[in-house]
Amino acid sequence: MKSVLLIGLGRFGRHIAEKLNELGHEIMAVDISEERVNSALNFVTNAQIGDSTNRSFLESLGIKNFDACIVAIGDNFQNSLETASLLKELGAKRVIARASRGVQEKFLLRNGADEVVYPEKQLAAWTAIRCSSDHIRDYIELEGDIDIFELTVPEDWAGKTVVQLDIRKKFGLNIIAMRTGGVLNMITPDTVMSTQCPILVMGTLKAVQKCFKI
Repeated sequence: MKSVLLIGLGRFGRHIAEKLNELGHEIMAVDISEERVNSALNFVTNAQIGDSTNRSFLESLGIKNFDACIVAIGDNFQNSLETASLLKELGAKRVIARASRGVQEKFLLRNGADEVVYPEKQLAAWTAIRCSSDHIRDYIELEGDIDIFELTVPEDWAGKTVVQLDIRKKFGLNIIAMRTGGVLNMITPDTVMSTQCPILVMGTLKAVQKCFKI
């Protein structure tokens, strides 16, 4: 369990809070809007109404005690930038900030953020890749060109084992898991493919497109 400071309770911040709560983490949520704070009380550990660009207010939260600080402010980039900078000055261990454009990422990384996320850009990529083929059920972006794809099994793979398919040698792809009855299970070289059980494959998009004839 980790202790997380979440600043900004708009739609993006609220979704983060709900997921962190589901995962069992402690959440201190902050927003300048009383209405947003009140609406999040059911799924955060603590919440405060306040201005995250106010140094004294942030100091009162005990920034060094949090494992991570997330700046989810989406409607005012200047406030997001000032908040990230203040968090780092106050000793934040890890600052994750939201950006909507590349230039914002550069400013945030130069002014306190350790990591930057692009909700709109990442969702756009996820949607585009999902709709590019009937085989692709889900998509997780990793570093570089390597990603994880959840794919339906082609009909001509049914009844064949991982070893028999040998897509690692042919396409540079690794089958890492199979979803059976909604549950992910690790695979072995002898795991038999079924069109009823989607698989998780790790590799490049180009390799997936070639292997699955997308």
